[in-house]
Amino acid sequence: MTPELYKRMRARQTKSGFTIDDAIQTGVDNPGHPFIMTVGCVAGDEDSYEAFAEFFDQIIESRHGGYKATDTHKTDLSDGLVMEEPFDPDYVFSVRVRTGRSIRGYALPPWCSRAERRKVESISLGALDRFDGDLKGKYFPLYEMTDAAQEQLIADHFLFDKPVSPLLTSAGMARDWPDARGIWHNDQKNFLVWINEEDHLRVISMQKDGDMQACWKRWIDGLNKFEAYVKEAGADFMHSEHLGYILTCPSNLGTGVRAGVHMKLEKLSEHAKFDDLLGKLRLQKRGTGGVDTASEGGMFDISNADRLGFSELELVQMLVDGVNALIAIEKKLQAGENADSDISAVAQK
Repeated sequence: MTPELYKRMRARQTKSGFTIDDAIQTGVDNPGHPFIMTVGCVAGDEDSYEAFAEFFDQIIESRHGGYKATDTHKTDLSDGLVMEEPFDPDYVFSVRVRTGRSIRGYALPPWCSRAERRKVESISLGALDRFDGDLKGKYFPLYEMTDAAQEQLIADHFLFDKPVSPLLTSAGMARDWPDARGIWHNDQKNFLVWINEEDHLRVISMQKDGDMQACWKRWIDGLNKFEAYVKEAGADFMHSEHLGYILTCPSNLGTGVRAGVHMKLEKLSEHAKFDDLLGKLRLQKRGTGGVDTASEGGMFDISNADRLGFSELELVQMLVDGVNALIAIEKKLQAGENADSDISAVAQK
């Protein structure tokens, strides 16, 4: 942001009173991150992206591969994923698909009041209580959980961690913790909804094997039903033709989709072209412990790098194709073969 741009916007407020200073506070406090690319700003409400459009449009274009202020987002939650068989279990140990959603009319987590946060929880639970069959589940509010129960859910990758990350605390998302925060999951613990963490809602499908096809089908089924139930109750999700689904962080606009796998790449991760290869495949890596962790023993959380400019189905298909390519190269390296030509061939696609 230039000084001139800041001067133009510093006295401006959204309808709920959110300012540009509030938007950039996390970036001011946290200039850079050791493991992942961050954008250093958040929205406080749906109006933020319009009130500070000169600022957010630049961020969005840079983060989302040149996505312009005139571009239109596309959504595809259809059952069209092409995957002949699950990922090789020797390399992929779990899969998941997640997205975020925001309830229209209420400020986002960095800026919402305690009353708004509780209303988001109430609306969400009203919809989730209608699930039946394989999606039938139960809500577990954080304020009723013991520390031991929370730690176990976090260790199992079911529950979001306590707000210790400076990216979250500087943005104001830890206020009133743990009031009106919790996790809902179905009885099989493979479809989850986080309530009032970084976004109003995080909707997640996961399983401890490599069957992304099954994971995707359950996710789109649950997500479509959830949205329908929310709308039948008179509420709606924040959405626009330009930005898709409106979320707290500009990096998650559009689909909000992060499809990922926990996988082992002992040899490939040591290759000089590993990061280059991930970039060409439009994938990103982090440690399996979450956003603030590094890899250990060649274990990585590999996921799609894009959110906006592609549909949900396209992003998950990119992950499936990319992970299969990574596995094929890792197998060659494990066998002691040279895989430089394979890496070059992938990079040229």
